[in-house]
Amino acid sequence: MTAVSWVNSVLPENKPRHLLGIGEPADIIKGVKEGCDTFDCVMPTRNARTGTVFFDKGGLEYENLNLKNAKYKTDINPIDDKCDCYTCKNYTRSYMNHLYKAGEMLAGTLATIHNLRFMTKFMEEVRAEVDGGRL
Repeated sequence: MTAVSWVNSVLPENKPRHLLGIGEPADIIKGVKEGCDTFDCVMPTRNARTGTVFFDKGGLEYENLNLKNAKYKTDINPIDDKCDCYTCKNYTRSYMNHLYKAGEMLAGTLATIHNLRFMTKFMEEVRAEVDGGRL
């Protein structure tokens, strides 16, 4: 039994359980399985400021991409071609790489837009899995 599941076992059943500081999608899934209802964390925005964005692999699977890496210097794809966020609709990985390398604040802003949209869609999928009895 983890500390989270132990604490949740002693909390009143009719009260929501909030887990603070958990922002990695895999950890959110673990938290849901242990009875947590809500989450908040600075991780998606902090990661965006340092060049890391989420890439949706389908279902509840994902990976992190670091747009500062040299391999993105000439990559003309959006961060995620399945994403409907403003950043993915208007900017390429190579442009994002350029913004980070140039020290432009816009890089973190655009990556934050993407990461927050990813998290919104991810939580929609988590809710659907819970509602469907699969999680």
